Amino acid sequence: MNSAQNSGTASATTPAATTADERFERGLALLREIGGQERPAVLDSTADIAPDLGRMTVSFGYGELLANDRLTLKQRQVATVAALAAMGTAAAQLRFHIDGALNVGVTPAEVVEVLIHTAGYAGFPAALNGIAVAREAFRDRPGLAFEPTETGERDQRYERGLAKLAEVDGHAGDAVVASLQDIAPDLGRYIIEFAFGDVYSRPGLDLKSRELATVAMCTALGTAAPQLRVHIHGLLNVGGTREEVVEVITQMAGYAGFPAALNGIAAAREVFAERAEA
Repeated sequence: MNSAQNSGTASATTPAATTADERFERGLALLREIGGQERPAVLDSTADIAPDLGRMTVSFGYGELLANDRLTLKQRQVATVAALAAMGTAAAQLRFHIDGALNVGVTPAEVVEVLIHTAGYAGFPAALNGIAVAREAFRDRPGLAFEPTETGERDQRYERGLAKLAEVDGHAGDAVVASLQDIAPDLGRYIIEFAFGDVYSRPGLDLKSRELATVAMCTALGTAAPQLRVHIHGLLNVGGTREEVVEVITQMAGYAGFPAALNGIAAAREVFAERAEA
């Protein structure tokens, strides 16, 4: 893996067209870095029934899909953990990628924050199940230093939430809340007080990482196109680039499928056009 990913500085480098063997070896090297195993388990676990699937996972999933520097490895693992936790259908893969996140420098506190963040987009069961997987991963690392963050009940949730909503989403977030006033004003208040006043305002994960995670979740879930557009705006508002938006959505092809990624790209195209006209 090149220095751009290890240093945390993303660039636009994409590997040139290569042979099947070169793609596999490139994917294998990346998978070893993330998974920490000399021989990735996916090769042996599929060998008796679908060996080609195991090889595709390595060659395409890692040797092509993730083999560029448009996102750092830490950003990629934050996005993957968020998406898998939100979908709630891949506990084994979530465990692998929580371990992978820790292997590439994501802190235990950041992993926990990503999973707490999931509650606002996929619900409390998804977040609680994700935390259960993280607990196992942490317990299996005896030397892991981790102290949970407990903020307790805090006052002025609405005011704090409004300020954070404006910081992330600007007028797009205000429009969402205003659209609920005629039918479900309490839901609008919960968005401000809980999602932004309680969750987004927590320490331990910067706003850009939260928005990367949110774009990944909304793309992977495939049922939240309006919210995805709001949070693509949000990611750009807090320092993300168009290249990073496209890359995190493209990455979801490997975890939620090409339809989800294609729909996400369609949403990104609309957002980019809106911002160009503004």
